[in-house]
Amino acid sequence: MRLRALLETDALGLRLLGGEDELDRSVRGVMTTDLRDPSRYLSGGELVLTGLAWRRSAEDSEPFVRILASAQVAGLAAGEAELGDIPDDLVEACSRHRLPLFAVNESVAFATITEYVVRQVSGERAGDLAAVVDRHRRLMTSGPAGGGPDAVLDLLGSDLDLRAWVLSPTGRQIAGVGDGLTAQTGAALAGEHLAAVRAGRRAPHRAVVAGATYSLFPIRNTGRGAAPASRDVRESVLSDWLLAVEADAGDWPAARLDLLQGVTQLIAVERDRREAARTVRRRLAQEVLELVQTGAAPAEIAARLRVAAPVLLPGLGTAPHWQVVVARVDWGADTGIESGPVAQSLLEEILVDPSSAGADSADRIAVAHTGDEAIALVPLPAVSPVGLEEDATPSSDAGLHADALLESVRAPLSAGLDGDGRLTLGVSAAVHSAEGLRGALEEARHARRVAAARPGRVCAAGHHELASHVLLLPFVPDDVRRAFTARLLDPLRDYDRRHRAELIPTLEAFLDCDGSWTRCATRLHLHVNTLRYRVGRIEQLTGRDLSRLEDKLDFFLALRMS
Repeated sequence: MRLRALLETDALGLRLLGGEDELDRSVRGVMTTDLRDPSRYLSGGELVLTGLAWRRSAEDSEPFVRILASAQVAGLAAGEAELGDIPDDLVEACSRHRLPLFAVNESVAFATITEYVVRQVSGERAGDLAAVVDRHRRLMTSGPAGGGPDAVLDLLGSDLDLRAWVLSPTGRQIAGVGDGLTAQTGAALAGEHLAAVRAGRRAPHRAVVAGATYSLFPIRNTGRGAAPASRDVRESVLSDWLLAVEADAGDWPAARLDLLQGVTQLIAVERDRREAARTVRRRLAQEVLELVQTGAAPAEIAARLRVAAPVLLPGLGTAPHWQVVVARVDWGADTGIESGPVAQSLLEEILVDPSSAGADSADRIAVAHTGDEAIALVPLPAVSPVGLEEDATPSSDAGLHADALLESVRAPLSAGLDGDGRLTLGVSAAVHSAEGLRGALEEARHARRVAAARPGRVCAAGHHELASHVLLLPFVPDDVRRAFTARLLDPLRDYDRRHRAELIPTLEAFLDCDGSWTRCATRLHLHVNTLRYRVGRIEQLTGRDLSRLEDKLDFFLALRMS
């Protein structure tokens, strides 16, 4: 209800003493107090009733009103029974803080006002809920898709004045009404949600991003016909959608929370429908993968590719180039989780352009899984320039790039993987013919192993890196790696720890500058003589000579493996 409605009710006997321009404020409740500081009992939106027993002198009005204004109450109603008239100092303080002030006639009990406000607010909430439930019932009877997620979110906006968005586990917007979220906000909300789910916190999860408060609800189908619930949250946390509502659900009544759970159920049905629609693309990828891995004839593989191309790229007149992406999700302990399907769902999301909205934007992605690996077959029509010969090799810069794939999703996925999971991903070069597909698969697998040798929860490597020394690093045994780096770097780390000498950063910069004293000193903001002293100390502690190529190479590899 609005404050204005209080003045329009004669039975309440209220007189407005100030704040006429603020009468459209919403009243969400009522509170009676004579405490000098009632802030701990205020949550915002209340009509505060007071008998003025807290007032000892004129100086008491300003701090009392300031507390109410800071708590964002709707208005103040002061009784005339205690002092006869409302003091001018209280009127002036309310005017300074733009707080509407009413005088309550001594013949009107505070209980009468309280009963009226509670009855009006409760009635409006009940009306809101009844309207939304009715609309949902009509949606559910209109078809299995129910008008899609956008239709459900439109109801939240029109019937409950709530702005909401459906997000993927990486924060990509799948559905929303009105202004969309920025990519940064979506990723931040997804990260907050994944971290809360991994921590086992009860939904909805509260998140504050860029000064706005959101409530995050997991979207899971728990109704009839739903898939069995996961034994371990890690089986589904990286594939579930979430509903982000721009509001704090902490003070919502149970009925409204139940309603939002019903909304997530409607969206979950739509999600399951679209998940089922991926079956054809997954089957195509599985068939091609089996042919490639069993060494089938190129003609047979080419025939399956010709079947896949029109499904993934309808209307394409020429054969596309293909790129292979391999992903794997590993957990720290033997959890018994089948990682292949987890990696499959995750890879289907990662390969979608993060700037594209909607749930159907992954229609050009075909992902299979075998064992703990997920393998994507990605068609690239843009790779084929006009006039390119059938057997020509596409540019190495064309298609997907490993680092770009993970740039926008690394933060939220790291939260979902928490402290015990890792995602590693490898990307092949683009190939045009069936003959090149087996090599592309092996190339992507090698690149993934290179990524696995790097630190971090989410890592990727591309085919460009397979012509480098880094190709050898994943195959160095762990005990050899540890012994090699310890022998070269531990003396420097110990010295840095004792003297704060920064020998390790100096060594890294010196090698990165190809041994140039001038460039390295400039980069580190040091005098060349200081740099020479540090390099001399490195050589003294390790027994190596940084003027020799062999020793430079050993240091370089030790730093890369550490």
